Amino acid sequence: MKIIAVGRNYIEHANELNNPVPTIPVIFLKPDTALLKDNRDFYYPEFSKEIHYEVEVVLRICKEGKHVSEKFASNYFDQIGLGIDFTARDIQQQHKEKGLPWELAKAFDHSAPISEMIPKEKFSDLYNMDFRLDKNQQRVQKGNTKDLIFSFERIITFVSQYITLRKGDLIYTGTPASVGPVQIGDHLEGYLQDRKLLDFHIK
Repeated sequence: MKIIAVGRNYIEHANELNNPVPTIPVIFLKPDTALLKDNRDFYYPEFSKEIHYEVEVVLRICKEGKHVSEKFASNYFDQIGLGIDFTARDIQQQHKEKGLPWELAKAFDHSAPISEMIPKEKFSDLYNMDFRLDKNQQRVQKGNTKDLIFSFERIITFVSQYITLRKGDLIYTGTPASVGPVQIGDHLEGYLQDRKLLDFHIK
């Protein structure tokens, strides 16, 4: 199982970090040790002083695929959930300035909290799904999948040109604007179509 994540997939998020809006998907990977399941607490790592939340809609791949055609790509995911791409923003900025890869900022242990996954048939319109993140009962992020730059199918098609997709792989599809920091003691709650799927604390 691997975690494939998409960067800069909402225009306002790209703009808030002063990044160009991409013309092709920006892809990075997280290892399976990044997963944090069952709403377990997230323990703030000692190597960073600036961990940011990035709430995202997550797809579960349901069969192996290579060079998947976009018209068939919807057959390759069967469940949808909510996740957070925790990012060590201070480390990321240092690496950006030096032209280095982002892995230390993105792929550390438990940097990918994941909710339960829901069959996609439970959603009437995959491209009109509201999702949000609350921190300490205050809304800090909100998005809607209608604003994706690259659709779920486009992402699957693009990734599968380079990396074989396998059953159980997870795709984090990008975060909307208003990312920000977490501190020890914070309480995070994530909602997809008003269904609470994430509910955990920062320790």
